[in-house]
Amino acid sequence: METIDTDAGRLAGVAAQAATLVGPALAEAFQTRPKVAFKRDRHDPVTVHDRAAEASIRDFIMSTEPDSTVVGEEDGVRGSGRVHWYVDPIDGTANFARGLPFWCTSVAAVVDGAVVAGAIYDPVRGDLFTASTTGAWCNEQPMHSTGVTEETAAMLVTSYPGSRGIETDRERVLARTAQLITTYATVRRPGSTALNLAYVASGRVDVALGIGINAWDVAAGALMVRQAGGHYFGLRRGEPNLNGPDPAWTFPGYLAMVGTLDPAETTVRSLFADSYQVNGL
Repeated sequence: METIDTDAGRLAGVAAQAATLVGPALAEAFQTRPKVAFKRDRHDPVTVHDRAAEASIRDFIMSTEPDSTVVGEEDGVRGSGRVHWYVDPIDGTANFARGLPFWCTSVAAVVDGAVVAGAIYDPVRGDLFTASTTGAWCNEQPMHSTGVTEETAAMLVTSYPGSRGIETDRERVLARTAQLITTYATVRRPGSTALNLAYVASGRVDVALGIGINAWDVAAGALMVRQAGGHYFGLRRGEPNLNGPDPAWTFPGYLAMVGTLDPAETTVRSLFADSYQVNGL
């Protein structure tokens, strides 16, 4: 265990260096209203700064940890090493491109299928969230995922519903949304999955929910939430994997909660039980 923890601590340092490395350039580009292109559709923007930041992070990781594979949002898989790095150079690109100060860089290290280290960096606020197998920290101070004890007093941050969900299942999606809004004290759509998870880990918000996300969005944040004492669960459509449990961070949806809330009693569980498998609940 000591060897694993030591390696994880070192990888957490690399993740933090990689995430903060691109901070100055992104902070300078922020609020310049860069030209935006689109990937899947008009709800999925990308800028030259996303691609440049990912290239810088990848080059740094490969030079620092040669035995690496980098899985990036923009350029896909590069390398063939043992340590897999999941990189989101700008999580919250729509906010970044419009000058809204809620976006970040997320870097996670995965060894043998398990997330062992991660960093999420917010250049606007200067917040650096990190985690390893031994704990989770914000600006080098331990994080504790604590908050309210009742859902009705909780703040929920979410990306749900997305446009595709509304298009394909409008009635059920809107009914779920109405239930979330009436159940929780506050519901917000801030626009960055990674920061949503960092905020649950730090106790700034109580619950985070997302559908239609990718591993690079959540890998670092999922580790942070759990290492800070909170709850993280994966959500996906379909039947359980009969070959064994899949890691929750690989699911295309998630539910995260502060440790002071009881996940067995969550409204989200009942709302999504008819169509989503929940990892760990």
